[in-house]
Amino acid sequence: MAAGILLLCLAAATSDFDGADEAAAGSHHGPDGFRNLTGDYEEPTFFDFLRWRFSRDGRKVRGPESYHFPLAKNDPGALAANLDRTTLTWIGHATLLVQIAGRNVLTDPHFSRRASPVQWAGPERVVRPGLALEELPRIDLVVLSHDHYDSLDRNSIRALRARPGGERTTFAVPLGLADWFRKEGVENVVELDWWQSHSVDGLELTAVPVQHRSKRSLIGGRNKTLWAGWVVKADEFSFLFTGDSGYTELFRQIGEKLGPFDLAAIPIGAYEPRWFMKPHHMDPEEAAQVHLDLKSRKSVAIHWGTFILTDEPLDEPPKKLAEALREKGIPAEDFLVLKHGETIVIE
Repeated sequence: MAAGILLLCLAAATSDFDGADEAAAGSHHGPDGFRNLTGDYEEPTFFDFLRWRFSRDGRKVRGPESYHFPLAKNDPGALAANLDRTTLTWIGHATLLVQIAGRNVLTDPHFSRRASPVQWAGPERVVRPGLALEELPRIDLVVLSHDHYDSLDRNSIRALRARPGGERTTFAVPLGLADWFRKEGVENVVELDWWQSHSVDGLELTAVPVQHRSKRSLIGGRNKTLWAGWVVKADEFSFLFTGDSGYTELFRQIGEKLGPFDLAAIPIGAYEPRWFMKPHHMDPEEAAQVHLDLKSRKSVAIHWGTFILTDEPLDEPPKKLAEALREKGIPAEDFLVLKHGETIVIE
């Protein structure tokens, strides 16, 4: 059962595309869904997933009890009162509260105990959210990167919609996901394709291409909805949330088209074993290169330290990131690793 649930979370599946006509046309739209266009991309198969699961040494994968990540002391009242300072709070995994131009933006909201279709099995939190859902300020915008269970959590979406004023929160999602949200009672939803833009209450949103995949069920549904990163701009301040992605030249293109960025959220975890995870999850060295590709003034590490999804130790990514930053000559203060719940002010 645990392996099956992890399969849902990572969505390892065979490809639906033979891709010749679509690739020739340069389109990520295929006859049965969506596809990655990177030239050397190869979709891992279900047999690759089985090879990983049966070849891994479970004795080397440390359990949740072996980790202790101290929570930062937070001030929800100050966040709620803030109307003019640009801040970022790492709540955990890929969930961030970003305050821009008096607007409150939430990324990939996940406040449940498990990253799973059920709450009695599946990857469990090693550390609780650094900011509880009920401690959040008014949320003006939620951006959602893709449909995997560690990013799209049904209980969190329902709770956000049920908050006082929740009907006014705008949910921005990649192509194909609006119907899922409407079935959950969310009517204020904006669905965008790659490179499409939309204005929401003074914020300019753009969905940008990344290399990942989508799937929420064991049977069918692979790559039926799109995956994306999100650029949010306001008052000459530019923020990029990459969501999940393997490393590709797309980040250089994003930097050239929409950069430079004042702030970027870049994943550094869930990368081992590389032969299986590389197409969809970058490692810390690649994350450091993404920081350079995006021409980001300041970056923050996400997608680590919260759920045990892959084989590397949960506390390894920050150590490897520090090594990569030194090797690439990037000052440590330009690519930050935060504590769960920590808030920084962007000057």
